Amino acid sequence: MSAEAHDHGHDLEHEHHHKETFITKYIFSIDHKMISKQYLITGIIMGVIGVGMSMLFRMQLAWPEESFKIFNVLLGDKFAPDGVMANDIYLALVTIHGTIMVFFVLTAGLSGTFSNLLIPLQIGARDMASGFMNMVSYWLFFVSAVIMLCSLFVEAGPASSGWTIYPPLSALPQAIPGSGMGMTLWLVSMAIFIASSLMGSLNYIVTVINLRTKGMTMTRLPLTIWCFFVTAIIGVVSFPVLLSAALLLIFDRSFGTSFFLSDIYIAGEVLHYQGGSPVLFEHLFWFLGHPEVYIVILPAMGIVSEVMATNSRKPIFGYRAMIMSVLAIAFLSTIVWGHHMFISGMNPFLGSVFTFTTLLIAIPSAVKAFNWITTLWKGNLQLNPAMLFSIGMVSTFITGGLTGIILGDSTLDINVHDTYFVVAHFHLVMGISALYGMFAGVYHWFPRLYGRMLNKNLGYVHFWVSAISAYGVFFPMHFIGLAGLPRRYYTNTNFPLFDDLQNVNVLITTFALIGGIFQLVFLYNFFSSIFYGKKAVQNPWKSTTLEWTAPVEHIHGNWPGEIPEVHRWPYDYSNPAHDVDFVPQNVPMKEGEEVLHH
Repeated sequence: MSAEAHDHGHDLEHEHHHKETFITKYIFSIDHKMISKQYLITGIIMGVIGVGMSMLFRMQLAWPEESFKIFNVLLGDKFAPDGVMANDIYLALVTIHGTIMVFFVLTAGLSGTFSNLLIPLQIGARDMASGFMNMVSYWLFFVSAVIMLCSLFVEAGPASSGWTIYPPLSALPQAIPGSGMGMTLWLVSMAIFIASSLMGSLNYIVTVINLRTKGMTMTRLPLTIWCFFVTAIIGVVSFPVLLSAALLLIFDRSFGTSFFLSDIYIAGEVLHYQGGSPVLFEHLFWFLGHPEVYIVILPAMGIVSEVMATNSRKPIFGYRAMIMSVLAIAFLSTIVWGHHMFISGMNPFLGSVFTFTTLLIAIPSAVKAFNWITTLWKGNLQLNPAMLFSIGMVSTFITGGLTGIILGDSTLDINVHDTYFVVAHFHLVMGISALYGMFAGVYHWFPRLYGRMLNKNLGYVHFWVSAISAYGVFFPMHFIGLAGLPRRYYTNTNFPLFDDLQNVNVLITTFALIGGIFQLVFLYNFFSSIFYGKKAVQNPWKSTTLEWTAPVEHIHGNWPGEIPEVHRWPYDYSNPAHDVDFVPQNVPMKEGEEVLHH
């Protein structure tokens, strides 16, 4: 299709969009900006539920067998008789908390929001390659989220075999109460979620490859777009493997096959399963599960790179090295999954192979960390909330990554496997880091999303309380993990060995409750600013990328008239050839001006 025909088609489309109804504009919208808002608000709602669950089970760990009225109110008489949490629901809360945070908040909430918002705007496209497919991918995500929440209300309780749903607990409906209908709904929800992710990812890939504006070569793409693009590729490669694992698990549960089951006894009864292997499921699950960590963290890395360059008022350090490290992370992330299985009965020789590839992935990760620090070095730092969350993300990524070196070594991992050391590691390196990236993105692009500014002072309160609380929760966990405290135990009071660690659990829970409650500051700031925030100017951060050249009021098609043409790379800050300290990408090169080296 020629550019003129493309623009003409969009003009017709624009005329057609004047007759929009509430339903076509806000619910079944095919405008990428509206779909990104839908993802963001759905992700925030799921995040509130996920964080709420973690606060409940942290209270149980700090004060085991204590009676809390809130347990009875939220969990009911069946799961919290007299306000004392039952052990079945504890496992269910841990399972659904993990599932919601990993998939529904950090995967869909982060990628869905910012890939949708930024890919067309930053590459100079009118919209996604397929607006309809984009809408369908959001609604599949919404349906899967609803099904996951519905599983909380089935009679036997939601899935309770951990977010990793290892067989045989997940494969035998009669194994534990949480293996019944709740587990089936979990699998159905995830199958729909994977369909949503694949449709979204394919759309992002095609849009980046085919719809870049004139002059937007691959080496002029902002790092955000590189990260979203590579994230989408990892998703297309690895998500179908989890879908196959989920389908085989459904066969085992409902149709009598034994892909993952062999020689099972329940209450002395010999079941007829033979020939399968639960380790096979682990291979399939972690073939997605490890790239999933990078599907979660790469978009946050892209957002942090963009926010840091803008608020340091200097070019990002090592642009090409950053791109190479993203590509290296993408490749290595798909060949390291076995480090989750060092003590699962996998061949020890394979353990040594996976140790090598796991330690190798530290190199591109370190390149990114050093480049961020060097970008900050001697910059003219604007310490607004987005910048603080970006710096916080670098901090948690480094502290969490260092413990990954211990867990990546098969001989060291055996000592701390399945303890709170592992919980501390992945919450810092993946959970908190990705959440900080998400918050940085919301504070930075809120004017682009809603045409208004967030309250800066509330943003500072939100950052400092969140940062102190996050380290207050996860730093002490390393020590109770090294002391041998196992994770996913409903209470540790049966083991006198761990009595001395109870005070630490109380400390962790106190920080968790403070941090969780203070997210209400963000929620208030977010929802009140949508309606009452200060009106935003077109380019409030004096940024160079194309999304700030579009008008503040939203139109379907992003730019009235012609799409801007790109003449330079995306980080022209403090360019000595210009009087101003930022030169947008659509400003033509001066005569004799040299292209800045990346």
